[in-house]
Amino acid sequence: MEVDGHQVHITRPDKVYFPGLGATKFDLVTYYLEIGPHLMVTAGGRPALLQRFPDGATGKSFYQKRLPNGAPDWIQSTIVSTPNGTTSNALVVADVAHVVWAVNIGCLGLHLWPYHADDPAHADELRIDLDPTAGIGFEEVRATALRCRGLLDALGLRSYPKTTGNNGLHVYVPLEARWDSFAVRAAALALARELERRFPQEITANWWKEERGSRVFVDFNQNAPHKTVFGAWFARSRTGGQVSTPLTWEEVETVVPHELTIGTVPALVAERGDPWAGYAAEPQSLEPLLALAERDRENGLRDAPWPPQYPKMPDEPPRVAPSRAKKG
Repeated sequence: MEVDGHQVHITRPDKVYFPGLGATKFDLVTYYLEIGPHLMVTAGGRPALLQRFPDGATGKSFYQKRLPNGAPDWIQSTIVSTPNGTTSNALVVADVAHVVWAVNIGCLGLHLWPYHADDPAHADELRIDLDPTAGIGFEEVRATALRCRGLLDALGLRSYPKTTGNNGLHVYVPLEARWDSFAVRAAALALARELERRFPQEITANWWKEERGSRVFVDFNQNAPHKTVFGAWFARSRTGGQVSTPLTWEEVETVVPHELTIGTVPALVAERGDPWAGYAAEPQSLEPLLALAERDRENGLRDAPWPPQYPKMPDEPPRVAPSRAKKG
């Protein structure tokens, strides 16, 4: 088929990708063609991590940073790095044809870098990941997202919510391309700590699970350099074809995430429009959150632990769970 001026081959279009929905590979292609203009607002020009599901949503998967051999010559790519310095030529979401090509090789959705391929030095999104954990359900996540919005509003920052496509919520803040991922992570940590100060019984910024209790963890480390997050409008690996769906803040108060699928989302967008349509039009300053980070440093707060694959950072506390440290 022709998409965006490119010939894209769809093999086995009748292969079932989402058994719970009875949806095929070609149904997923059709979904992306319908939602393409909205998807490109947030994904366009970004490098993407491939997660391939050869047998559809219910089968095994594997991650692939590098473009596979045999990719068409029109596929655009860019060099990305891992925390240890390994480089790969990753897919760039240059247009919807690139998404359709990825679907054909078994990708249901794509995990996106927080920068555009033409400016890898500057992250232009802050991403807050809120997921249910043991003892925490979606209602607690919903309440935390709304509290996060309240704090960001007070700082003069517009925020954009979406479902994760699973059972959580993401809150995004579009940024001016002026700061690197180290600064954006510092800002996200400051946001998490301020939320914990305001709502200590409900929210935590503690990296170690043993210290969180029955509180929602605000995952600041999703903003660390080279981290990818599942993109808006993409379908997750769930049998029902659930989509990571952009919402209005009013919808956050009532949303039932599992109802948002490749079968229902296009009609929803046709009815109420795209709540993220203006997402990229007015990027914002990170300075209000960096001011919180500076205040924390002045008050003696050190950095928080980084994920294990990262090198030790200058102001990072010991990267060991408190219970293990005590035993040592």
